[in-house]
Amino acid sequence: MTKKEIQDQITFLKSDYIRIQGDLDKLEAAGGNVQNAEKQLARMEEELKELNKQLAQAEQ
Repeated sequence: MTKKEIQDQITFLKSDYIRIQGDLDKLEAAGGNVQNAEKQLARMEEELKELNKQLAQAEQ
């Protein structure tokens, strides 16, 4: 993956993360089940960590 592709993927994941976080807040306020959204956010955080490692390696 090129540096640009990694950056694009990070940008996409961040925007998706923000959207899901907003949904989570709404679910929580409505007393809904937030477990799936929390799991999805945790998975995305791990994916972002990995992409940031790849980006750091690509910049060397």
